[in-house]
Amino acid sequence: MDAVMPVGAAKDWDTLVSFLPMGWEEKAHELGALRRCRRFDSAGALLRTLLIHIADGCSLRETVVRAKQGGFAVVSDVALLKRLKASGEWLRWMAAQTMVTWVEKQPLAVFGAEFNIKVIDGSTIQEPGSTGSTWRIHYAISLPSLRCEEVHVTGTKVGESFKRFKVRSGDLFLGDRGFAHRAGVRHVIDGGGQVLVRINLTNLPLANADATAFPLLQHLRTLGTPGQIGDWDAWVPHNGDLIPGRVCAVRKSDLAAEKARRKTIAENSKKGRKVRPETLEAAAYVFVFTTLARRYSPTTVLEVYRGRWQVELTFKRLKSIIGLGHLKKFDVQAAQAWLHGKLLVAFLIEALIAAGERFSPWGYPLLPANPVLPVPLEGNIAHASSGE
Repeated sequence: MDAVMPVGAAKDWDTLVSFLPMGWEEKAHELGALRRCRRFDSAGALLRTLLIHIADGCSLRETVVRAKQGGFAVVSDVALLKRLKASGEWLRWMAAQTMVTWVEKQPLAVFGAEFNIKVIDGSTIQEPGSTGSTWRIHYAISLPSLRCEEVHVTGTKVGESFKRFKVRSGDLFLGDRGFAHRAGVRHVIDGGGQVLVRINLTNLPLANADATAFPLLQHLRTLGTPGQIGDWDAWVPHNGDLIPGRVCAVRKSDLAAEKARRKTIAENSKKGRKVRPETLEAAAYVFVFTTLARRYSPTTVLEVYRGRWQVELTFKRLKSIIGLGHLKKFDVQAAQAWLHGKLLVAFLIEALIAAGERFSPWGYPLLPANPVLPVPLEGNIAHASSGE
């Protein structure tokens, strides 16, 4: 095949490949991405083609046209869909290895192998074109393997919930405020798992041991100085039962609190809603509900949540790009492969950012496999003004 790729593009590709984990080409054969496939002459050709679809958001049909014009693959859109489905484990492996290299495995560093840590999240996806449909993808990703254990695609009217996912003994579900619901917490506990979820003043009603209302805002007001941490027993009432747990909270810095208040006002203004004074007051704190035992200090609990946040921030960087992706909504295997590919792109971007922060005169790292980790766990959570 005669390559027509511009020289500059070839050099850019070589630089990008330098950030991939050792043995990525061999893994394409080992994990089945290139098995019984005559349409691609190398793992690199397959990956380039898949990234046109995953990173650029092109439809399968447009992807095969671009791959042919680029001179690195001649394949039909049907055949490419089959390759995508077969490449899911390969994409997952590359994403996980890239994360291990460039992003510290925060929650695992705290718990070791005690829990199977699952990041639960959801995102809306707009198919390309003026008539493209809008969908919501619900996914569960394990740390540090980044294995997408479950993925569900629904209409946007279907809300986020832990109840959508299977629970095994030893699971630790980490979720943002969209998952702070009583029925979801009950679902995880009944399955033998634990919960660590961010809350607001109203989405997860809490009670004292005697079933009276838990005065959350009053407790938060006791944190008088930035960085001060609180830890209070609390129960989640559900169907006549009280689910035991605790609220862990930290007061933000004045700057972070003010930034959070401005963001809250702006978001509500767009929706034509007036912000309650209590909501603005609560914006000065980060607070979570967890069923984790007290042998884990409130500082540990908050840092583990921040660890979940840091890992997911890499994925959230691509939220706008995800909206351009062409998700095969009726094929779970293709959706999982697509999501694994998105995570690979996210962590490659993280690697490029980290390398750029340590820019050298020649413009690329000599030892990409041994970087200084750019996302340490020990962040100052008192200065965390946003994020879920």
